[in-house]
Amino acid sequence: MLNPYVASRDDVTDALALMAVFGMDAGFEAQARAARSRDLGNHIHFCRWRQIERLILLLSAENAIGAVH
Repeated sequence: MLNPYVASRDDVTDALALMAVFGMDAGFEAQARAARSRDLGNHIHFCRWRQIERLILLLSAENAIGAVH
């Protein structure tokens, strides 16, 4: 899995909010928001929601991702 690019604290806040509201389906909601943005031609928000989707996957992982020192 690729590490997500976190542009601002708002991305983390949105990821946590989706996780609180949608639980295990938070990634699907972020994916749906990305698709909606793509359909509207808003590539900025499309990319943002895709990164938030990746961030949700990272935050919900039970094991450490990457090197542990």
